[in-house]
Amino acid sequence: MKSSSSTKPTVVLVHGAWADGSSWRRVIPLLLQACVEVVAVQNPTTSLSDDVAATQRVLNSIDGAVVLVGHSWGGAVITEAGNDAKVKALVYVAAFAPDAGESVGDQVGRYEAPPGLSQIINDGSGFLRLTTEGWVRDVGQDLPEDEARVLAVLQPPLAASTFGDKITTAAWVSRPTWYIVSGNDRVVSVDLERNLAAAMKAKTTELSASHLSLLSMPEDVAGVILDAVEATTANA
Repeated sequence: MKSSSSTKPTVVLVHGAWADGSSWRRVIPLLLQACVEVVAVQNPTTSLSDDVAATQRVLNSIDGAVVLVGHSWGGAVITEAGNDAKVKALVYVAAFAPDAGESVGDQVGRYEAPPGLSQIINDGSGFLRLTTEGWVRDVGQDLPEDEARVLAVLQPPLAASTFGDKITTAAWVSRPTWYIVSGNDRVVSVDLERNLAAAMKAKTTELSASHLSLLSMPEDVAGVILDAVEATTANA
């Protein structure tokens, strides 16, 4: 892990629902090439508290400042875990960002449902998955179809209860924030993304990308993360 003598923060990457840390596989090399230390969290996606605990274990292992990055559901995770004193900046990638006392389900419910939500299926035991059609047409529509199909096969289940888990303290209220809007998102409302970025007064970048901009436009996503790193380093 990084030395406390360094002023450059470590980037901690938090994946979204139906995914794992490999979601960042095209962004990570670009950050490493920029001589930034990176750690990807492996969340169980069983509850907000479980995912925050997994993220907190990573934060506890790092000496010095952190730029905490969350994709999709990972935005809710960094909103809670980002209250750690080591976290100096937050980057949201097509992500949820609930306020205190609010859940992801609350945010979703205020907007017209994007088409991808119709592709969520319950396995009968309280866990959710996305159909293969949903991955190909609505989640990764700007990826090669073969890749989207592989992601469908690899997806871990998401506990349905996560949609009701509420934030206690929203870290974005007290930290500088960056937001990447996916302008062609079909699983998270684009209007929700834009409105969240505005409410947080985030430095905002909009990409002509699917929900998976971190795979389809990794250079752009890495560029925003590096901007947060540089801003945090300059303010250290």
